[in-house]
Amino acid sequence: MKRIGALHVLTDTVLQSRHTHAELARMAVAGGADAVQYRQKNGHTREMIETARAMRDICAGSGVPLIVNDRVDVALAAEADGVHLGQDDFPVALARNLLAAGRIIGVSAGNPDEARQGIADGADYVGFGPVFPTGSKSDAGEVQGLEKLADFAIAVRAPVIAIGGIGADNAAGVARSGAHGIAVISAVCCQADPEAATRNLGRLIRDS
Repeated sequence: MKRIGALHVLTDTVLQSRHTHAELARMAVAGGADAVQYRQKNGHTREMIETARAMRDICAGSGVPLIVNDRVDVALAAEADGVHLGQDDFPVALARNLLAAGRIIGVSAGNPDEARQGIADGADYVGFGPVFPTGSKSDAGEVQGLEKLADFAIAVRAPVIAIGGIGADNAAGVARSGAHGIAVISAVCCQADPEAATRNLGRLIRDS
């Protein structure tokens, strides 16, 4: 049984430069993250593989899955636990053919039809958002809100991970909407104490 988890922390070194991806992974794991996603849009492939391997070792020590955003090649080379793919990224069906059966695949979807197709192609969970306005992703699309998130969670028979503008002030409401969990970037990476921020978010969604 694949463990999707409720609190996904995406690492980022563009919005902040105090911490490396590996350092953020270590703090997120220490704070109780259920999954860590390596998110790097640009860079040399070899360096990305090295970073992903370092993050994999950190996560593996606590049994936390490492997911690589977009890059199936990096995930394979680093022996990561899975990948997360957008609608315009590497096709989910091809990724499932390449990845071992036990690896996790997440897919971003803007509507139930995209979600159902992604699941049919082999995805294990669906990312939905942005739930709230976000500055972490310039092409995030139209803000969906909690009502659309609730409808989406009902329509999709798979774990739904909400993303976009989620933080300590609204995480509990997102959890109550029916989402399986949340994914955050700046709510952890850009905080003064990423470990404490992760721990607080986990408490909020567990107690909602």
